[in-house]
Amino acid sequence: MDIDRPADLTAALQALEQVPDATLLAGGTDLMVEVNFGHRRPEHIIALRRVEELAELNGTIGSGVTWARLEGGPYKALAQAARTVGSPQIRAAGTIGGNLGTASPAGDGLPFLAALDATIELRSASRARRLPIDEFITGVKRTAIEPGELIHSVILPEEIPERQEFGKVGMRNAMVISTVMACVMRYDDGRTRVALGSVATTPLRARRAEEMISAQATPSEADLTEFQRLVSEEVRPITDHRSTESYRRHASGVLARRLLERCLS
Repeated sequence: MDIDRPADLTAALQALEQVPDATLLAGGTDLMVEVNFGHRRPEHIIALRRVEELAELNGTIGSGVTWARLEGGPYKALAQAARTVGSPQIRAAGTIGGNLGTASPAGDGLPFLAALDATIELRSASRARRLPIDEFITGVKRTAIEPGELIHSVILPEEIPERQEFGKVGMRNAMVISTVMACVMRYDDGRTRVALGSVATTPLRARRAEEMISAQATPSEADLTEFQRLVSEEVRPITDHRSTESYRRHASGVLARRLLERCLS
C-alpha cells in the first residue's frame, strides 16, 4: 500500500492527478471499518488530515472539519447532529467530508445540508465545480465525484433561519446508526424546510409537507396533524435489520412534527 501525506491542497491535488483513483483518507471512521472487515483493499491512499485548507470553518464548511468542531459551531441543527455522531473519539476524527463522500442514507449531517439546499464544491488539479447536494448524492453510497476530484467544501446559503432543529430515532440513545432522522427549519416569513434521512436512498425533502405548513402563519393543531401525515406519506423507507418500513414511516411524521413544534415554540 502506497500512502501520500500532502501538506497543502496543491500537493493533494497533484497527488490525486497522478493517481486519480486513489483512496482519500481524512478521519477514516468509515474507511477503516471497511478495510478491517476486508471489504476494501486500497492500493494507494492520499491522507488529507494535514491539509489545513480543507479544515476551514468561516462561512463555508471545509470537508476536513471534524464533528467535534461542528458541535460548537454556529449552526444549531448541525451541532445537534454532530453530538449524535459516535463517541467523542469518533467525533474528534470523523469529518463532514467523509459523511458526504460515504453518502450513506444514515449520514447524520446530510438532512441539515439537504434542508438548506447546500452546494458541494469539488476540486481537481484542473478545475473546480459546484453541485447541489441533491445532484451530488446520486444513490446509496454513490456520489457524482469523478476520478481525480476531492470534496473541497460545503457552501451554505446566505440566509439561514435561526429556528432549526435536528433529531433522530435509534435503538438506543447514543452511538447509534439512526432508524429515522430529520431536520426542520422555519424562516421568519413562515417558509419551512423538512429533510429526512434513513428513510430513502438519499436525503429526502418532504416537499408537500413543506408547502402546506409554510402557508400557515400560526399553525393550528389540525395543521400540525396534517403536516405529520404528509411527512409520513412522503418518505420512502425500507424494512431492514434496524427497523420496519411501517415504523420508519410512522416515526418520520412524529419526529418531524416534534421538531416543528420546537421551532414554533
